[in-house]
Amino acid sequence: MIALIPARCGSKGLIKKNIKELLGKPMIAYTIEAALKSKYISEVIISTDCREIEEIALRLGAKSYFLRPEYLASDEAKAVDTYIYTIEKLNSDFNHTINNIIILQPTSPLRTTEDIDNAIELFKKKHADSVISYTEEHHPIVWHKYITKEKKFTNIFDDSILNRQEIKKSYYPNGAIFIFKYDLIKHKTYYNENSYAYIMPRERSIDIDEEIDFKFAEFLMKGTYE
Repeated sequence: MIALIPARCGSKGLIKKNIKELLGKPMIAYTIEAALKSKYISEVIISTDCREIEEIALRLGAKSYFLRPEYLASDEAKAVDTYIYTIEKLNSDFNHTINNIIILQPTSPLRTTEDIDNAIELFKKKHADSVISYTEEHHPIVWHKYITKEKKFTNIFDDSILNRQEIKKSYYPNGAIFIFKYDLIKHKTYYNENSYAYIMPRERSIDIDEEIDFKFAEFLMKGTYE
């Protein structure tokens, strides 16, 4: 299976976050290294619009066939359009035959090779159209509210008052692993009736977007990498 690591230049929440130094090496290194150790991944490919990111990824053992076009690197660009463009270009111009692909975002440095392999095994075992990593929501989702500009509450769900123990567990995507059949995502959707969740623990589910996420990941990783 081909692994695709999307890493564009622009980042407003945390500047250059994909290559920001995390415990002595660029953050993207953790994802590339984990992917290269997978027993199921045959090739690790970087998708970026940035020469600096590309050069770092190449030094770490990833491959790059082309830079992402500018229109797929903006804040408005949809990730799924990048995946479709990359698969189609690799298949048409670089002699690939990609039917299934795993997407590994560099902003999930605590995801392990074991997570990657377990998710791929689930994908294969279930003959799935997609497998996406999720983690348990630590607060009941029914407690969530919209808050207006006037700081008033607006209901998202039915306004019922239940104890935590009475509420069914909910889960949210942690951004670490996405495995797709190309036949699914070319229709610009991630889910259908043959989609499955790979459940990860919260301590490996940090998705780095802002400085506080980075500091928390650094704190969690110190015991492992120092």
